[in-house]
Amino acid sequence: MYIYNVTINIDQSAHDEWVVWMKETHIPDMLATGKFTKARMVKVLVEEEMGGTTYSVQYFTDSKHTLERYYQEDADRLRQEAFKLFADKFVAFRTELEIISEH
Repeated sequence: MYIYNVTINIDQSAHDEWVVWMKETHIPDMLATGKFTKARMVKVLVEEEMGGTTYSVQYFTDSKHTLERYYQEDADRLRQEAFKLFADKFVAFRTELEIISEH
């Protein structure tokens, strides 16, 4: 099992609109690709020097191969939607995590 983790810092001026968009549009669109089995959105409890609020959005997938298919088939389109709506209001970085064990 793999987690595609996207960490985002969103500017306060766009925060509320972005949270609604994430919950009602973007996360459902990610799940609709059929490449992720579930998603989790969590708030990072840290004061950022740059301001804004930081979130981690974790998308769970069955394999590295499925994640590669997401990159090839869907990532550009879904990322462009975020840039179109919130262009200079966020910064994001992505990490891939492999689940070794759960207890």
